[in-house]
Amino acid sequence: MTAINVTRTDFDQVVVQASSERPVLVDFWAPWCGPCRTLGPILDRIAAEFEGRLTLVKLNTEDEPELAASHGVRGIPNCKLFVDGQVVDEFTGALPERSIRDFLAAALPSPAAPLVAAARALLAGGDAEAALARLDEAQALDASDEDLLLTRIEALLEANRATEANALLGEAEGSRRALRDERRRAALQARAAFAGDPGADLATLARQAAAVPVDCAAKLAHARALAAGGSYEAALAELLAIVRSDRKFGDDIGRKTMLTVFAALPGDSDVVRRYRRELAALLN
Repeated sequence: MTAINVTRTDFDQVVVQASSERPVLVDFWAPWCGPCRTLGPILDRIAAEFEGRLTLVKLNTEDEPELAASHGVRGIPNCKLFVDGQVVDEFTGALPERSIRDFLAAALPSPAAPLVAAARALLAGGDAEAALARLDEAQALDASDEDLLLTRIEALLEANRATEANALLGEAEGSRRALRDERRRAALQARAAFAGDPGADLATLARQAAAVPVDCAAKLAHARALAAGGSYEAALAELLAIVRSDRKFGDDIGRKTMLTVFAALPGDSDVVRRYRRELAALLN
């Protein structure tokens, strides 16, 4: 994709109006600016990869100082991203290529987004295998999309394919891939830690866990089975009972497993807040 050079005569048409159809990134630059000359080829290269999703526009501030000033340009290079006629984000300076890619990835919708949304809807309806089929289609459009990756892991867990889910989590961690939604990744990792447990007879485990005196090993097995099935509150109750009965059991496994369950739940969950308070009260 070739960048479009604009002036005051066509800025409104090429940038403001056109940004209602596709995001427009405007590079405010000048020929005398060294960092501008460094940034320009990077923007050209990245914009070519985003062809169809982004329009790259360049405005020479030497030729159009008033237009640059009217858009709040105080230093160059300055890049402003227009969507629906408004500046939604910007950066100043010759950023590293990785930072520019992150900037655009956060601001631009992935071409896979509609299919990922459809997959999430199928997941909500309980059809994990159909969701995975949609995600396969999405993969062909944008294999690097973070939402696609995390939704696939979630779908694999729902489909009881924990080994594959753990493999994807391991690949992401092994490649040191930086995920913007780290909270969601941590929650899925916590779910995967329990989903790998073999199927268990909950009724039998519940009877064993209810034994008196307290059988910490039985309660731990019951808690892990409950968590594997998504019954996190009941799992926390069993784990708290382990901490209350024998803090040293299994090298403090009761408390440690509670922390893993906390990670699988939203941080502002009432359940998390209540059990954090109860755990803190026991430890003090």
